[in-house]
Amino acid sequence: MFWILNLIFSYTASLFFCVIFDAPRKLYLSCGFVGACGWMVYILFFQGLNVHTIYSSFFGSLALGLISHYMARTKREPAIIFMVPGIIPLVPGGLAFDATKNLVLLDFSKAINTMLEVTLIAGAIALGLLFADQISKIILSGFARTRKRI
Repeated sequence: MFWILNLIFSYTASLFFCVIFDAPRKLYLSCGFVGACGWMVYILFFQGLNVHTIYSSFFGSLALGLISHYMARTKREPAIIFMVPGIIPLVPGGLAFDATKNLVLLDFSKAINTMLEVTLIAGAIALGLLFADQISKIILSGFARTRKRI
């Protein structure tokens, strides 16, 4: 039941952010699917394999980026349309709120630790998207070379 609820809620979160960001109506289901896949990879690593949240965020955003590029190729739309709503479930908003709350309450030791973790998670998400972009470019350039030989 845990896995099904995570799938449903991450799908709906990505879907509704796709609506908020005014993506084309025909891409709503695809954007929700991309976001749900990225979140499920994160949950698989975090809950299933007990990997730290920073590494789980990296692998979740890597999967999200690769699936976004795949959807962009199949739907003939820019990949950013799939990435932005799909990344919303991975963003550490609650942890950033806790860091800010601890900062306001003058608990600097907790605030620094949580802010560092938020920064590392955000960096891992960005790095995962960067790697996914480079992997997709390597794959596409390999296909272009293969076509030229034939």
